[in-house]
Amino acid sequence: MGTASSALDATFRALADPTRRAMLARLAAGEATVTELAAPFGVSLPAVSKHLRVLERAGLLARERRGRAHHCRLRRAPLAGVAEWIAHYRRFWDVQLDALGRHLADRARPEKPSSRSRPSGRRPRSVSRGRSEPLGTRSSRRGRTPRS
Repeated sequence: MGTASSALDATFRALADPTRRAMLARLAAGEATVTELAAPFGVSLPAVSKHLRVLERAGLLARERRGRAHHCRLRRAPLAGVAEWIAHYRRFWDVQLDALGRHLADRARPEKPSSRSRPSGRRPRSVSRGRSEPLGTRSSRRGRTPRS
C-alpha cells in the first residue's frame, strides 16, 4: 500500500461525512474562520474542531492562527487525486458499457438468411419427416387405441 493509496484513503474518509463536505464547499468560496464554518451546523466548537482535524490530516484544509482566530482555507491538491481515481474508473466503465451496447445492438439486428441455405437449418413445415406429435397420438385420432 503506497503513499498515494493512503492519501486517497484519507481523502475519501474525510469526504465521507456530509458536514465535512459542506465545510469544504464553504471553503471553496474563500477563507473562513472556525466560528464561521461552525455557524450553519449548530454543533459545538469542539465537534467542529474534530471535523477540521480530519480535513487537515487528509490535506484538504490549511489552518492559520491570526490573533485569537483560526483561519481556514481549502487545499485542492488531494481532490486532484480523487478526480484522477474517478477518471480512471470512468474510462474503464465507458469501455465496458460501450462493448455491452455494441453486443446488444448486434443481438437486436435481425439475421439475414443467405440465398443458398435456409435459416437455422430447419426444414419447412410442409416437408416434415417423422412425427410432430407424441407417439400414439395420431393413431388415437384415427379411431385406434394407442400402443403401450
